[in-house]
Amino acid sequence: MKIDQLKLDIETAWKNRKESYTDSSSSRSVIHVMDLLEKGTIRVSEFVNGKWRVNEWIKQAIIMYFSIRKMNVVELGPLEFYDKIPIKNKFQEKGIRVVPPAVARYGSYISPGVILMPSYVNIGAYIGEKTMVDTWATVGSCAQVGSGVHISGGVGIGGVLEPIQASPVIIEDDVFIGSRCILVEGVIIEREAVLGANVVLTASTKIFDVTNEKHVERKGFIPKSSVVIPGSFPKKFPSGIYHVPCALIIGKRKDSTNKKTSLNEALRTHNIVL
Repeated sequence: MKIDQLKLDIETAWKNRKESYTDSSSSRSVIHVMDLLEKGTIRVSEFVNGKWRVNEWIKQAIIMYFSIRKMNVVELGPLEFYDKIPIKNKFQEKGIRVVPPAVARYGSYISPGVILMPSYVNIGAYIGEKTMVDTWATVGSCAQVGSGVHISGGVGIGGVLEPIQASPVIIEDDVFIGSRCILVEGVIIEREAVLGANVVLTASTKIFDVTNEKHVERKGFIPKSSVVIPGSFPKKFPSGIYHVPCALIIGKRKDSTNKKTSLNEALRTHNIVL
């Protein structure tokens, strides 16, 4: 089936979803979408003409997939799970290193060369080649992660399905994300950025570029090659002035063909902990 026709089928089923869940044709279209997501043929979000575009119809298909699936017991050695969504498998033939007890759900795409330490990858997520997902990190539903990314221990990358949100979190190529960072609500981390430990970014988090005499404020994205640390700023409330979290851009990674060298220079220069 061509993608355009599949898209139309899903959008039609979504509009009539109360009836569509019992319709075999709609179910087949939903399952076809999941197969294509599993193979990496389609993605929830794509970089087109210099911008990230969300394929809303794919998110709709994922949500409908939950409704047509039945709960099942899955046994993996001594471990038992009870869920609707199958667990991803055949990692050896896919060229993916998976350290127990890492779990990835069916409908996520994980590229060759990826290393999953004990972590969790949710449905609809996409992970590019040679990315490291470290211990107890979570890659949420539909999150888009580029190639050569290092996601440190305990990082929380939010999903978009529960609650339903417009855009997934997007992490471009060669980004380093420090321990215990939290990225949610569709924030975009542009390529080669470095986030220090405990940086929290939401759609409303203030991001201050403090590299010049006058700061620049932005929200929702971290520019290419930025070095970022957590910060706070004073905000007035009825009961007084309190400090609320923000993120501070304190420098840039140097242009270099050797990504590891430029990362190490950024860490030393700005005393950043990943």
